[in-house]
Amino acid sequence: MKDIYFSNEMYTMDLNVYHCGIEACHPGHSFGPAVRDHYLIHYILDGKGFFQVNKQRFFLQKGQGFLIYPEIVTYYEADCDEPWHYAWVGFNGLKAENYLKVAGLSQEEPIFTNQSGNRIEEYLVAMVKTAKEHNKELHYEKTLYLQGLLYMFVSELIKNAVSERGYSPNIDLQDVYILQALDFIKMNYSRKINITMIAQSLGLNRSYFSVLFKKKLKISPQDYLLCFRVERACELLKNPILSIGDVARSVGYDDPLAFSKMFKKTKGLSPSEYRKNYIESHL
Repeated sequence: MKDIYFSNEMYTMDLNVYHCGIEACHPGHSFGPAVRDHYLIHYILDGKGFFQVNKQRFFLQKGQGFLIYPEIVTYYEADCDEPWHYAWVGFNGLKAENYLKVAGLSQEEPIFTNQSGNRIEEYLVAMVKTAKEHNKELHYEKTLYLQGLLYMFVSELIKNAVSERGYSPNIDLQDVYILQALDFIKMNYSRKINITMIAQSLGLNRSYFSVLFKKKLKISPQDYLLCFRVERACELLKNPILSIGDVARSVGYDDPLAFSKMFKKTKGLSPSEYRKNYIESHL
C-alpha cells in the first residue's frame, strides 16, 4: 500500500506521526540512495533484505527492524528469493531523538531485534490499520489515538532494548511515566478506570500525574481517556450486531444513558445517529 500522510504540526510536539504504511515487496525491490527529513522505522514482518547506511550493510530478516535517521543517506533492498514484507512509521517531534536513544537506537546503532513477549509489531500494524481506515477523514480524536499508538510503540522499543541489550541509560522518568500511562489506558479503557487508578499504577500522586500529563501532551488525562473511549466506541458502532448498551459496556460505561450523553457531547450526535450515518454512507 502507499504511504498515508498526516498534516500535523510535527515539529512542535514531543512525538508525532508523519506517515505510515505496509508493503509486501517484489524480489529485489529497492529504495534509495535517499535522504529523509524525519525519523523512519521499518519493521520486517516476513522475508529478508538488507539496509545500507554509512558504508555499513546490515542483512535483516523477520522480527528485525531498522531506523532511518534524518538527513542521512540510506539504501535498502529486498532479497531476490525471499523479499521482505515490512511495515513502517515515519515520525518527528521535539523529543523523538531522546526517546530513540532511550530505546538504544541512533545513527551508529540503527538495528533492533524484537524480543519474545514484546508488542512492537502489534502497535505498528495497529497504526497502519487505523490510518488506512480513516485517512479520508482524520479528525482530531483519531489523530490523538494514532499519537497514543505511536507512544506505545516507542515504549515497546524501550522495553525491547532492555531485554535485547541490557540497555538502561539515564532517562527522563517523566517521559517514561507518560508512556506507561498511555499503555495503561490502552489496556484498561474498557474497565471502570479513572485518573486516580492510572496515577496509582505509576506510583504517583493524582494531582502531580495530571499536571505532568497535561504538560507533556497538552491535554488533560481526563480528556485523553474520554477521546480514546469515544474513538473506540465509533469503531464498535460500525458493527450492527452490537447494541448501544454493548458498546457502552465495551468502553467502560455500565449506564448506556450516561454513555450516550457523553458521546453526543463529544461527537455532536448520539450513538444511534452516528451508526445510522455510517450505515447510510456505506450503502
